Amino acid sequence: MAIPTVDPARYDEQLAEKQAYVENTFAAFDTPALEVYPSPPSHYRQRCEFRIWHEEDDLFYAMFEVDPENSKNKRVIRLDQFPVASAHINELMPKLRDAFLASDELRRRLFQVEFLTTLSGQALVTLIYHRPLGDAWEAEARALEKALDIMIIGRSRKQRLVLTQDHVWERLTVDGRTLHYQQVENSFTQPNAHICQTMLSWAKEATQGRQAEDLVELYCGNGNFTIALAENFRRVLATEISRTSVASANVNLEANGVTNAHVARMSAEEFALALKGEKEGRRVAEMALDEYEFSTVLVDPPRAGLDEQSCHQISEYAQIVYISCNPATLAENLTLLTKTHDIERFALFDQFPFTHHCECGVLLTRRSPQVASQS
Repeated sequence: MAIPTVDPARYDEQLAEKQAYVENTFAAFDTPALEVYPSPPSHYRQRCEFRIWHEEDDLFYAMFEVDPENSKNKRVIRLDQFPVASAHINELMPKLRDAFLASDELRRRLFQVEFLTTLSGQALVTLIYHRPLGDAWEAEARALEKALDIMIIGRSRKQRLVLTQDHVWERLTVDGRTLHYQQVENSFTQPNAHICQTMLSWAKEATQGRQAEDLVELYCGNGNFTIALAENFRRVLATEISRTSVASANVNLEANGVTNAHVARMSAEEFALALKGEKEGRRVAEMALDEYEFSTVLVDPPRAGLDEQSCHQISEYAQIVYISCNPATLAENLTLLTKTHDIERFALFDQFPFTHHCECGVLLTRRSPQVASQS
């Protein structure tokens, strides 16, 4: 892995390179002009994890650069600051290191530190050890929580000690409205909160005018898009396989007063079977599928994208909102989806500046059956 070199003076240049890459990747498609949404050029990532490297009486945060010619060769990179990470993480890094150096109980066999911060100012720090944690560790960790105004979780093999709580509360502003999100330790959340706000606003604008129709959302996570888009639709049915994420999504629905959405713990494949009437059971019955009139589907799949069967499934909907973290698999999926749908909007969200990663958003609308059959 190459550690990003953050150079704010080069931000526009690296964004232009990404724009050119995306436009070239999708040159074969009939796309509208690419909408490009920039990130803050530094301190944009709200969660990070670092190894702790011990050298005699010293210790420091570390990442590793892998030799591209031999993956077994790794070079330790010392990090006293990390401009990729939020300002709050950078503020906490030296304070925590000083606390570790001053306390044998806190530093002994400390292996990794994970940060989860928010735009609203909260910080949850997970300390991972290669030894059991006892009362002495807990006493010092609680004192450190108070001194730094943070929350701490201690982890070791078969141990997870939550001192205050296992989550933070993020506040995102979308089109003048403040949305509240519980973000649980060790669960997926969008790392760039500034870009997340932009993505939610874009998706909300793209799905306006559907208040008499219903939305189905696959891979909904903790309800990130569900919360923002619920007011655009009559009802929302969201699915997610992670038990932790489903629980968090339901907490977030309640926290934001969303009453027209239901989150089901179910994979995209299981949901496809349920729609066909080929899957039954309590969770299927709770969804009350007969009551919905779906016009729009939102998918935010992992890097592998959608398989062919899933592409055929979502092509049944009049409108598709596809959020992708991998342009290569997005292009593969669009080869199938554009047989029935036109690309109406196409966006690049610079979720990870100074890396090769690109986040894209695509809005597709279904052509009439006659036109689709001729394509």
